[in-house]
Amino acid sequence: MSVRVGILGATGAVGQRFVQLLEDHPTFDIAALTASPASADKRYRNAAKWRVNTPIPDDIATMRVRETSVEALEDVDLDLLFSSLPSSVAADIEPELCEAGYVVSSNSSNERMAEDIPLTIPEVNADHLDLIETQREERGWDGALVKNPNCSTITMVPTLAALDRFGLSRVHVATLQAVSGAGYSGVTSMEILDNALPHIGGEEEKMETESRKLLGDVDDGELSLHDVEVSASCNRVATLDGHLENVFAELEENPSAEAVHEALGSFEGIDLPSAPDHPIHVFEEPDRPQPRLDRMRGKGMQISAGGLRETAAGIQYNCLAHNTIRGAAGASILNGELLANEGWV
Repeated sequence: MSVRVGILGATGAVGQRFVQLLEDHPTFDIAALTASPASADKRYRNAAKWRVNTPIPDDIATMRVRETSVEALEDVDLDLLFSSLPSSVAADIEPELCEAGYVVSSNSSNERMAEDIPLTIPEVNADHLDLIETQREERGWDGALVKNPNCSTITMVPTLAALDRFGLSRVHVATLQAVSGAGYSGVTSMEILDNALPHIGGEEEKMETESRKLLGDVDDGELSLHDVEVSASCNRVATLDGHLENVFAELEENPSAEAVHEALGSFEGIDLPSAPDHPIHVFEEPDRPQPRLDRMRGKGMQISAGGLRETAAGIQYNCLAHNTIRGAAGASILNGELLANEGWV
């Protein structure tokens, strides 16, 4: 089966990751690229300031960029759209596209917490796609909108899902987030070199709310949030790629570090083309994972954990994921694969 896809916001940092990751994809073929009016009608190689560490695919380099609008896509046959638009732009255009019948797998932050929008990590809550039926009934859409969570949330939540067997009670997390998470112009060199920034606007709230939705349940088209309490402190550090997080989990049971190691390492994967066989790799070494060494495990789609130890309040560990692959474009592609596998496209 060949699925024709479009990339919204294709010239930006995450859009370029979409282009890179979709090259030679077994199911998805890029049929359209969109960007701002300033880039429209240009060939992609001229519109995108390419910064990914592999060349632009030849067939994509010469493709003409379209404006991001329903009208600009009307003459091309598309089965699925991937969105890496700024949330301020996505908030307007994504509903218009869904109303026009498009299925959109989006990395943008708008509407992630809406009760009828699936916020999905396929290994964690694939069943939340059931909300699409509620979404279509309530909004009158022929298409559908599915979101992946924030990059820092994606790094942590699969590990929490693995530990939920012990009864998640309270989670505290401190993040050390890479500069690529802010986009190409998000953090200047004068800000970040010889420095760390102890605040990332909106990031803490996203981790605290999105985690509860991802770990929650969908029953008969209705969403209920998990009752775990999550508090986050988010920090920007001078790492190019890879978000490292220090997690402190309070559990209703009192598992040993060995039991937690087993739970993380045995967390089940999902049979999708971009999914790693084992979602979480657990290190024995106390000084791992590290961004430079471990962010590309599983082609950037595997989450790493390590530094497991028992504390007076529960379990402490570190986790890491590549923020623009597993945490952004790769996450949307994985959701797209899930949509295709479940018959939504």
